[in-house]
Amino acid sequence: MNVLVAKNHTSGGDTSEKKICGVLYGVGLGPGDPELMTLKAARLISTAGVVAYPALVGGDSLARSIAADLISADAVEVVVEVPMTVDRRPAQAAYDRGSAAIAVHLEAGRDVVCLCEGDPFFYGSFMYLFARLSQRYQVAVVPGVSSMNAVAARSGRPMVARNEVVTVLPGPLGEDDLRARIRAADSVVLMKVGRHLGKLKRVLQGEGLLVDAVYVERVGMAGEVCVPLGEAPETAPYWSMILVTKGADPWL
Repeated sequence: MNVLVAKNHTSGGDTSEKKICGVLYGVGLGPGDPELMTLKAARLISTAGVVAYPALVGGDSLARSIAADLISADAVEVVVEVPMTVDRRPAQAAYDRGSAAIAVHLEAGRDVVCLCEGDPFFYGSFMYLFARLSQRYQVAVVPGVSSMNAVAARSGRPMVARNEVVTVLPGPLGEDDLRARIRAADSVVLMKVGRHLGKLKRVLQGEGLLVDAVYVERVGMAGEVCVPLGEAPETAPYWSMILVTKGADPWL
């Protein structure tokens, strides 16, 4: 593909050519059901010449599986392999490599569509690529339906009513911190449940909120589970969530 160029006209008659780089699109895919993608996301993916997405090291990419039917057979695919470790350094190095690979295409004038589960800026890995590339290239972010909205819809529980406040908490927080924040909240969304499921159940049971909590895993995807938290399995995948609605301001 030829690199697009523009004439840089100045008062001194300078007609040097200035390279026009490609645009990076961070595209939210929604929680997992391909039908919950926005029309804009679908259009950008289906017309993309270069598609980037995160994947487990040596494994599959959930993001790619969601958008698979829209990716052109001719598209160049950039896989950003990210290790899932507590130590942040290996992941940061992976984002360094991924952003460098994406930059090669942007420098050549090619737009890149980066696939993001959920919403790019809501616990999204795209923010790490954005931080590395947005100062040098044009970046456009396309929001997506967040998983917590899908969980509320699937469980039939409005997250908040009237003047209530919803609090979003990551599962890795310590027990004391979780208790304090849950007590102060009207409704609670617990994300990144995974290996923290036992701790979260223990905290909620201690607060007398087990009956008010619903557990959902793989919402909108194959193998979806939606049950009261007390009936949740013993182990949970990373793609799981707990919604607690106290009903302090009844909406009925």
